[in-house]
Amino acid sequence: MGSTWASSVYSPAIQQISEQYHVGTEVSLLGLSVLLCGFGLGPLLWAPLSEAKGRKPAVLIPYFLAAVFSFATAAAKDIQTIIITRFFAGFFGSAPVTNTGGVLGDIWAPTQRGTAIVGYAFAVVGGPVLGPIVGGAVTQSYLGWRWTEYLTGILMMTFLILDVLILDESHPSRLLVFKARRLRFQTGNWALHAAFEEWDVSLKEMAIKFGVRPFQMLLTPICFLVALYASFVYGILYANLAAFPIEFQEERGWNLLVGALPFLALLIGILIGGAANVVNQSYYNRRFAANGNKAVPEARLPPMMIGSFFFAGGLFLFGWTSSKSIPWIAPCIGAVLMGFGFFTIFQSALNYLIDTFQKYAASAIAANTFLRSCFAASFPLGDRFNPFKEDLF
Repeated sequence: MGSTWASSVYSPAIQQISEQYHVGTEVSLLGLSVLLCGFGLGPLLWAPLSEAKGRKPAVLIPYFLAAVFSFATAAAKDIQTIIITRFFAGFFGSAPVTNTGGVLGDIWAPTQRGTAIVGYAFAVVGGPVLGPIVGGAVTQSYLGWRWTEYLTGILMMTFLILDVLILDESHPSRLLVFKARRLRFQTGNWALHAAFEEWDVSLKEMAIKFGVRPFQMLLTPICFLVALYASFVYGILYANLAAFPIEFQEERGWNLLVGALPFLALLIGILIGGAANVVNQSYYNRRFAANGNKAVPEARLPPMMIGSFFFAGGLFLFGWTSSKSIPWIAPCIGAVLMGFGFFTIFQSALNYLIDTFQKYAASAIAANTFLRSCFAASFPLGDRFNPFKEDLF
């Protein structure tokens, strides 16, 4: 959650940064977009690395560096430093977001994974929703925009310490390596080795074999179409980071904190969407049993099919009622519908990709993360550069 939090807690600070460094709003907004660009590029390295070297080192080391770059952003002396450090915060911070999909595939069976992934999906989308609210409160206070980044770094370090103390390796091949190592010391038989332990892959071989895997998966129709749809709705979620301030602050005259509260409407819809996905798990379990206890990816899709109608309806309602002459509750209802539709689509896509690619779930999630980060990086810019930005939705 710390990584996705970092992407959105910055948005309320954009105006303050523009004024401090005497740059346009569009330039300050690049601090959001470049982080998401890093979010898209990072998984192409971290996902293959987790499959070659294990999940834990491919998460903890990059996450520590992401926290360091968040502190660097907070101490930045110019806009160039902000943009550069935000990029690397996204690049390294993408590691836990990407590799958690592989961890879920390692730990939970398909009959349990649908419920387990709700927590993961909440963390991925909860950050972008809660970040603007906290960021607005901090930026509006005497602390100023820098403390949005200090808080992000502190949050990341807290999660990192908990991860070091609590989390263990989950990749099956790496676990066999640990078991073989333990048996060597217990038995004195130094010939005992796991097959994965004997596989010495160079950085060049890893780049060729593993680095291209996410792109290979993205070129398959199944992965591309599912990732494309999930990326579109994810881009809309980030477009809200720019659209909500236009609607509730510029149009209705609300301050930073109050103007960010409508993001709670999105969160309400997301919570309802999570419940819908949990309910769908019982349907999936029946299909799983009928298929001889084998994964049935298509059984993950009913919530997505239903949610797509709610998502489109929410967009229409939000755009149609955006005039300040219409009570604020109307666009907030649209935001609830958007949140419900978004979460059902997003989580169904994750479940579908993990069920389909199983052993290489981390690479499939990396392909999805790369594409959706491209959408998320560009959509907020469209809100600002569009001369008809008030009518964009």
